[in-house]
Amino acid sequence: MTVPPDKEMSFLESVNLMFDTALTTLDIPEGMGQYIKNVNNVYQVRFPVKINGEVETFIGWRAVHSDHRLPAKGGIRFSQMVNQDEVEALAALMSYKCALVDVPFGGSKGGLLIDPKQYERESMEKITRRFAFELIQKDYIGSGINVPAPDMGTGQREMSWIVSTYTAHRPDDVNHLACVTGKPVSAGGIQGRVEATGRGVVFGIREFFRHPEDVKLAKMEGNSIEGKEVIIQGLGNVGYYTAKILDEEDGAKITAILEWDGAVYDKNGLNVEEVFQYKVENGGGIKGYPKGKFFENSAELLEEECDILIPAAVEGVINQSNAGRIKAKLIAEAANGPITFKAETILGEMGVVTIPDVYLNAGGVTVSYFEWIKNLSHIRLGRMNRRYEENQNNLLIKAIQESGGKVPQELIAKIGQGPAEIDLVRSGLDDTMRVAFQGIRERYWSSENVGSYRTAAMAISIEKIYNSYRLMGIYP
Repeated sequence: MTVPPDKEMSFLESVNLMFDTALTTLDIPEGMGQYIKNVNNVYQVRFPVKINGEVETFIGWRAVHSDHRLPAKGGIRFSQMVNQDEVEALAALMSYKCALVDVPFGGSKGGLLIDPKQYERESMEKITRRFAFELIQKDYIGSGINVPAPDMGTGQREMSWIVSTYTAHRPDDVNHLACVTGKPVSAGGIQGRVEATGRGVVFGIREFFRHPEDVKLAKMEGNSIEGKEVIIQGLGNVGYYTAKILDEEDGAKITAILEWDGAVYDKNGLNVEEVFQYKVENGGGIKGYPKGKFFENSAELLEEECDILIPAAVEGVINQSNAGRIKAKLIAEAANGPITFKAETILGEMGVVTIPDVYLNAGGVTVSYFEWIKNLSHIRLGRMNRRYEENQNNLLIKAIQESGGKVPQELIAKIGQGPAEIDLVRSGLDDTMRVAFQGIRERYWSSENVGSYRTAAMAISIEKIYNSYRLMGIYP
């Protein structure tokens, strides 16, 4: 699935080349372009933790790519593959992502070199709390400075441990709950955060299909996802919710699901929930799933014919070694960096359309922004207006009925109820993804020197970051 390091550039090099390509379409001073591209600072930490009577040493990083807006924002991943290069690349993508969707954060990212599967819950708590302490001491965690979130290998549990540790060390911070996002709802989180990245992917694909010119560009027809053949690579949090929503709400046909231990394929469509439950019950893999055809080498199915290919796991799965064999009409990047710079060049020459990660997986940080606002305001979304809107809607229904109109009984309850927090979150996310894509496609179709959605998206992001620095007085 990968090629030798001497033939494929690093993740960070790939991101920077995508930046350079977009920069050539803009009238921005060279010095400012270089400043925006480079990571501002990286903190590396080593710390010991006593586990089962033995001391183990761990290494982690927290990078801040840009602080043109504060706080800086980005997840923390726990992985045995994480390194400083990856953390810097992901921090850069966070800057561009936040700017693109108008979320007022700078870009940051963290990583801890660890295999979470090798440790019991008690040990993971000790390790997480110690890593959090190291970051807190250097002001790499704080509601107005740097706000982590879940990423690969972390989730609500780890965020709860981090906010608890932060509270213990910063007891005077009344906004302590806003020091991280992605928390359980019971601990200051927000409804819809767990599904946010996956649902954002779906909202982005839906918006793509609302534009006939763009659908035609991808050699497809129709104005909806219904009936489209979809291959999902990775059934983690992002891949699961993306596939589940596409399957159950949009009528897409999920023909293949790829995981670390193999892949399952069914031309007639797979039941996503069934596959996911099998994975949960069988050690996190899908090998042995009784339906469909099983492939030991999941990478083979990246090259299977389909309408939409959705890489939703790790970076670099589509590279120069396999890009020429991709048969998808549209690639929707649900993961960070799944297509390398060289692979995208090949895909572009083949006419394969890509909806880029810098836009498409921005759902997580968008809803994190909503959670952060909720924590700072100390009030849940909808508390002030839900019942008022419900009463107004019911008065409207009553007025229609008393004037001789009829409202179907099955619609009365739906029309009459006011928006709950989950409704507001999904509405805000949908609006964010729609507006952002409309800006991307407008730049793409109106600019002769912009050759892809990615270049259009990156150019918009760079412009916004540059303008923020100008307002700060860094460049006249």
